[in-house]
Amino acid sequence: MNALVAAPIVLPIAGAALSIVIGRSRAAQRLLGVAVLVAVAGCAIALLIEVDSNGPAVVQAGDWPAPIGITLMVDRLAAIMLVLGSLMLLGVLVYAIGQGRVDGEEHRHVGFHPVYLVLSAGVAGAFLTGDLFNLFVSFEVMLTASYVLLTLGGRRSQVRAGMTYVVISLVASALFLTTIGFVYASTGTVNLAQLSTAMSELPDGLRHALALLLLGVFGIKAAVFPLFFWLPDSYPTAPTAVTAVFAGLLTKVGVYAIIRTQTLLVDPADRPAGLLLTIAGLTMAVGVLGAIAQSDMKRILSFHIVSQIGYMIFGLALFTVAGLAGAILYIVHHIVVKTTLFLIGGLVEHRAGSSDLDRVGGLLRTAPVLAITFLFTALSLAGIPPLSGFAAKFALVDAGIASSAWIVVGVSIVVSVLTLFSMTKIWAGVFGGEIDRDRDEPRPMPALMLGPTIALAGTAIAIALAAGPLYDLSERTAEDLLDADRYRLEVLGS
Repeated sequence: MNALVAAPIVLPIAGAALSIVIGRSRAAQRLLGVAVLVAVAGCAIALLIEVDSNGPAVVQAGDWPAPIGITLMVDRLAAIMLVLGSLMLLGVLVYAIGQGRVDGEEHRHVGFHPVYLVLSAGVAGAFLTGDLFNLFVSFEVMLTASYVLLTLGGRRSQVRAGMTYVVISLVASALFLTTIGFVYASTGTVNLAQLSTAMSELPDGLRHALALLLLGVFGIKAAVFPLFFWLPDSYPTAPTAVTAVFAGLLTKVGVYAIIRTQTLLVDPADRPAGLLLTIAGLTMAVGVLGAIAQSDMKRILSFHIVSQIGYMIFGLALFTVAGLAGAILYIVHHIVVKTTLFLIGGLVEHRAGSSDLDRVGGLLRTAPVLAITFLFTALSLAGIPPLSGFAAKFALVDAGIASSAWIVVGVSIVVSVLTLFSMTKIWAGVFGGEIDRDRDEPRPMPALMLGPTIALAGTAIAIALAAGPLYDLSERTAEDLLDADRYRLEVLGS
């Protein structure tokens, strides 16, 4: 079991090093990258089964006991995120390989595969780490890899957007490191299990200040209101495969960190429920209004990333088992659906040469499989029954009503209607209308691009079909999150 816990970090790092060595052979790089991510996904699924059956797994690196050494901790939440992350990374890598010579950065850059595997290691490290400093290290690994991936191709718009992304990320990292310094100076530890006790012993003002600093740091990473402004300009200019990973996964790492720290480090009496509810409502509303104002498919979907983050924060803000369970189920749904939508956006761009709604049309007749795939995922994002988005939103609305959070419940319903409106805008612009006869002959869609996209869309449908068992798993996960004593006991022992 110890080897399984460390494998999602160790395997991609070792794979990245080997990928550099064999860089002269792109076929060997591709085979290695896919093999590593298949192995990581297998380890993640095995860990989820194990921790759901037998409880959390803890590894102390080098056999140094906590809180002295580096702790790797896998509970249900970490395992769920690890499974989702590894599957999305694998699907997108296959898609990137399928893009080929014409518009695939994977083919043109020898460094794509090593950097992509480093990104995978950073994502896994963020989910598995048991202390704040190594959470910071994992974020920095992701930042370094993501900046390289974001600017592949070297176009001026990419570099400019990449600079915005990296500057904001560096500011957030500097604030995070400063916050860690304050935490260590105040408590003498950065181990999350030990901090869950030590934070409660601090003076009220200092305790509240540290909790708000952590919320601000991770709020930038998660792109919540009003810290989201960097995202809509950064993502649409990146290569499609990179954008899909960022959209589906990276912001959820920030959400994961918010959930972990707010439930584990903040005393129940101090939890900023009102502030989080306000942030959730504004994030939903501003994101969807921004989406409606756009005329480019990728920019619409980018603003929807912001909007949908609000639903996850809404579930957390309730600080109930039902609210957290709804938030976790929503994360599961959103990672799959959002990744799929961006892959569809890439296919539209590949097929028609643009993602601008005014320059594309008639794909319902020329690419019906793509149109049907978009229809199901778009309706799921909007929360139309009986798809996965409906199950997740219903769980959140039900939890919000039980907690009398009427205003945010109302906002979430209105935002769902506006989301449907913006999805119909994409449908009308991209798939409806007449085919532009002056447009170049549409390019065929490679099987390695279309296959992962359909597979992920099928996964979204499977989530809807398995909504009951998945909600039960989410409920067990929420109970774990609200039981900080169990986390401490698993990591520190008696």
